[in-house]
Amino acid sequence: MTANVGTVDRVIRGLVGLFLIAMVFVGPQTAWGWIGVIPLLTAILGYCPAYSLFGFSTCPTAKS
Repeated sequence: MTANVGTVDRVIRGLVGLFLIAMVFVGPQTAWGWIGVIPLLTAILGYCPAYSLFGFSTCPTAKS
């Protein structure tokens, strides 16, 4: 599992994930907010399975 999520992408995913999870406790208080666990985990791990499936990466590559 190689990292395929860049720094900016990780920050955005983390914020979106936390916002969605917060919506479980405040706001409409529906269980749909728990879907925020997915972007939060991809932000923490730095790996997105969907990016791998499509061969996409926002992680900068090392110059050789």
